[in-house]
Amino acid sequence: MGASGWDYVTPYRGSVEATLEALQDEVFHELYGDGEEYGSRAELYADEEFMAEEGTHSILDVRRVAGKPGAAKRFTFRPLPAARLVHHFGTDRPSVRQYEDAMARAYEVLESGRPGGEDATLLGEHRMSWTGVHVVLHADGRPTHVGFFGSSGD
Repeated sequence: MGASGWDYVTPYRGSVEATLEALQDEVFHELYGDGEEYGSRAELYADEEFMAEEGTHSILDVRRVAGKPGAAKRFTFRPLPAARLVHHFGTDRPSVRQYEDAMARAYEVLESGRPGGEDATLLGEHRMSWTGVHVVLHADGRPTHVGFFGSSGD
């Protein structure tokens, strides 16, 4: 099927882990809410063959949050390091608007087909399929949302 990139912005729910959990519940219900294929995320994840071979090509494919920036690990979200936040946003506490603008610029570069152009954008911070990056977004100095982006598939 090939790799699929995805990104989401969702309200912050007290921690990145709680935010991811709530967002994954929402996405599960959007994709599988009719209950015909899977009645719960647990049932989806228990279908190891489907998850290993195809996956959902959504945020449901990346299940854990790493506490610190570092090397990408399969099925894990890692935070964007502070220096990279400043590089892309001019601050280590970007707003939703800054994040959305950076993603829009990244998708424009990606769609232009310029070789290597994506590497200089926010999307270039993500390099390994079945992983993702998260960015805590702020307003008035406090977290309000989280941006998640990554990819699924081979």
